[in-house]
Amino acid sequence: MLVFIIRRLLQSLLALAVMSLLVFVGVYLIGDPVAILASPDATEVDREQIARALGLDRPLWEQYAVFVGEALRGNFGKSFVFGQPAMGLIFERMGATVELALVATVVSILVGLPLGIYAGLRPDGIAGRSIMAGSILGFSLPTFWVGLMLIMIFAVQLGLLPASGRGQVGSFLGLHSSLFTLNGIVHLILPATTLALVRAATTIRLARAGVREVLHMDYVKFARAKGLPERRVIGVHVLKNIMIPIVTVTGLEIGSVIAFAVVTETIYAWPGMGKLLIDSIVNLDRPVVVAYLIVVLFILVMLNLIVDILYSVLDPRVRLGEQKG
Repeated sequence: MLVFIIRRLLQSLLALAVMSLLVFVGVYLIGDPVAILASPDATEVDREQIARALGLDRPLWEQYAVFVGEALRGNFGKSFVFGQPAMGLIFERMGATVELALVATVVSILVGLPLGIYAGLRPDGIAGRSIMAGSILGFSLPTFWVGLMLIMIFAVQLGLLPASGRGQVGSFLGLHSSLFTLNGIVHLILPATTLALVRAATTIRLARAGVREVLHMDYVKFARAKGLPERRVIGVHVLKNIMIPIVTVTGLEIGSVIAFAVVTETIYAWPGMGKLLIDSIVNLDRPVVVAYLIVVLFILVMLNLIVDILYSVLDPRVRLGEQKG
């Protein structure tokens, strides 16, 4: 097990190194921040001074070398627009984005897993077919449209829920979250539901497919032949075996929600990293964009590593197969 974890860790570090280079080159080849930051009346000398102050007068390879050296110390430079450390700006917004992603993921599992299991046990029933039809809608409807419809119904017409903002943030054991206040929870309902819809649809389809496959396995038939209660057969023998793909996809989904919650955060004016990224792209604030992408890549790689470890725990054949290979 230790060898498996070390090997996966080294692969993760290599992936981070390669992706950091691609991100840096891709971002720094787009646009000219000096043209945005300099006033229309600025002279060529003024533009050169701005470029020198930002370090943009150096060759690209030298900028990357400086970037790597500073990044290893946790310094990703200062924002061109805010004049503050880029990583500090990211961390200020990260809590809101992670909170939204985790709540959406938990909701998708709590909703999707039971519905998927039921649809797998009763595939030909009206309820089972309706659940699968709903999952197709979850995949098909665009996130921005779902968000706008939820705002129109629950915020505008019914006036039950707020349409924007994070609400009050509470503190508990040193943690700051909207979940610690009633006002924060109310503000969290609509954006979390919007993000959870597609993820719940994925969980439903995975759970249903897993149940349909596992029900025909010999160990399930043997468990039923021994006279075990149906609840125990489903809760132990079936659920344990369908959790492998669900754990894998859920781990990756958390990373994708964190990385791609930009649309939802924009619709609901949620003060997360996505809104900061959009503003930084518009202003060509390169340090913030690069810091955001590196942080997201780190989260994705680490989640992938955790998923691999959990996968090997749930199914020992994974690490045994690697050792033989």
